[in-house]
Amino acid sequence: MKYMLLIHGDETRMNPAQVVDDTGMSPEYHAYNTALVKAGVMLGGERLRPTSATTSIRVRDDKAVVLAGPYSETQEQLGGYYLIDVPDLDQAIEWARRCPAARFGTIEVRPIWPTRPQ
Repeated sequence: MKYMLLIHGDETRMNPAQVVDDTGMSPEYHAYNTALVKAGVMLGGERLRPTSATTSIRVRDDKAVVLAGPYSETQEQLGGYYLIDVPDLDQAIEWARRCPAARFGTIEVRPIWPTRPQ
C-alpha cells in the first residue's frame, strides 16, 4: 500500500541544515534515503522550498484568488515528503519513526487512495 510521509517542522531549523557534498542532504537524510532505496520502498520524495516561496490559490465564485505565502500561519510548516510503498500501516509508521525530522518535528503518515482500474 502507498503512503505519503509528510514532514512538518519549524522551517527555521530545517532550512539551514548541513549538506553533504553534491547530494544536498544532511548526513542523516542521506543515510535515511539510502535505507529507503535499499529496502525497495521509496517511490519518491523531495524537500520543499520555504513558505516564503509559497503561492496559494483559492477559487471563490469561479474567480481565482492568488495569495503570496502559506494559507495559514502555523508553528510547523510542510517541509518535504516521501512517497513509499509498504505492506501495511505499521511498516509506514516504522519508516516515519526513522525519518530524521521526527526528532524535532512531526511526520504525518497518510495512506494514498488506490488507483481505480480503467
